[in-house]
Amino acid sequence: MMKKIDTSGMSCPQPVLMTKKSLEENPEGLDIIVDNNTARGNVERFLKNAGYRVAISEQGDTFLIEARK
Repeated sequence: MMKKIDTSGMSCPQPVLMTKKSLEENPEGLDIIVDNNTARGNVERFLKNAGYRVAISEQGDTFLIEARK
């Protein structure tokens, strides 16, 4: 099962920093929950630049970002 982190309520750059730290521990991939478009865009951009495949699904008021190597 993929590790999941929840960055709801955090403003940038915190979601990106949490994602980066979690990927150091789980380089194969990660599920990230964000609750705003800015964080979604910044986390997505970071992941793509780091070489991950990214899938985003909307879940009510939040977005689930799935990152896979």
